[in-house]
Amino acid sequence: MPKARARHILVKSHKECEDLKKSIEAGEDFAQVAREHSLCPSGKSGGDLGEFSKGDMVPEFDKVVFSGEVNKVHGPVKTQFGYHLIEITSRKA
Repeated sequence: MPKARARHILVKSHKECEDLKKSIEAGEDFAQVAREHSLCPSGKSGGDLGEFSKGDMVPEFDKVVFSGEVNKVHGPVKTQFGYHLIEITSRKA
C-alpha cells in the first residue's frame, strides 16, 4: 500500500491560496504560513498531516499526493473543504 507524508494549508478562496503560494515561492516558510493562515487544525503544527495511505484523504488530495513531485508546493487544489496548498514531504510504494 503506497504511503506518503505531506503538509498542507487550507483556505477558503482560490485567490488567497494563490497569494500564499507566491509568498512561499518567494521564500516564506511553509510551516509559518500554515500556522498563520490554515483553517485546518493541522495548521498549528505547520500543516503536517503525518504519514497516511492512499485512500485516506479525499480523491482530489490523494491524486496530487500520490502523483505529484516530492518537495514541491502544489496547488491550489480544490476539495469539498476549500483550497489547499500541498507539499509532499515523502512517498513510498
